[in-house]
Amino acid sequence: MALIVNGEKIEDSAVRQEVERLRPDYERVFADQDAEEREAQLLDWSRENVIEKLLINQEAEKNGDKIPPEQVQAALAKLKEQYDDPEQLYKDFDAENDEQIKKDIEKQMRVEQRIGQVCKDMPKPSQAAIRKYYEENQEQFKSGERARVAHIVRYVNWQTDEQTAYEAISKAHEELKSGVAFEVVVDKYTDCADSGGDLGFVMKGQMVEEFEDVVFNLGAGQASDIFRTRFGFHIAKVYAREPAAVASLEEVKDRITDALKEQMRSEAIDKFIDGLKSKAKIEDV
Repeated sequence: MALIVNGEKIEDSAVRQEVERLRPDYERVFADQDAEEREAQLLDWSRENVIEKLLINQEAEKNGDKIPPEQVQAALAKLKEQYDDPEQLYKDFDAENDEQIKKDIEKQMRVEQRIGQVCKDMPKPSQAAIRKYYEENQEQFKSGERARVAHIVRYVNWQTDEQTAYEAISKAHEELKSGVAFEVVVDKYTDCADSGGDLGFVMKGQMVEEFEDVVFNLGAGQASDIFRTRFGFHIAKVYAREPAAVASLEEVKDRITDALKEQMRSEAIDKFIDGLKSKAKIEDV
């Protein structure tokens, strides 16, 4: 079934194409929903997306400013730089030549320009709104447990077998047990000597599990015994530990401001589109 939006026809194939575009993410998010209900909702959302896209295009064509040809040409040139295979560009745009692509670029520029006009007078988020967002979204600003770590590593790979790597790191371990400073031993034995093997602060969940199982069971100032990860053999030393904590409002204020601006922008666009839909003539044919 096709649609007529303000006299312009949308073929059923366009809705089906939108269905397939949305399907992977949609089915992942709504995996627990009844399959028949999920498919019906996916079709309905796709239909609405296609209608809204056409309404914005119509509005931009009707009330948007003309885009200078040189600006469109510059955008096309920049786009071409992103493609190693020129033919792929034409496939992606379903176009046979540059002129067809330029029409699509101009249309998109007009839409972006019109959306910019809709959002240009948005107020800045208030301090009260920023604080409210911070207080209601504490989980977003929680940092995990951290440890400042250095390590001695001997890789096991095509160049170094298991036995050779273990023998080398065993010598390092013996020197540490005899009282030689970790920082001295690192320089002599590690395969990764940058910054004295210092990895800086690592957050729990960033490193491979075998490494974290050792590091996050050491106290500040402690060095480990030899242990194995998928990369090879290690000896780690923890210089400092920091517990999980919530960042202060001051530390995340800019992030919150950006999030609120994006939220306000989205709401303004939704309101704008709802206004277009309320005035539009939409028919199923």
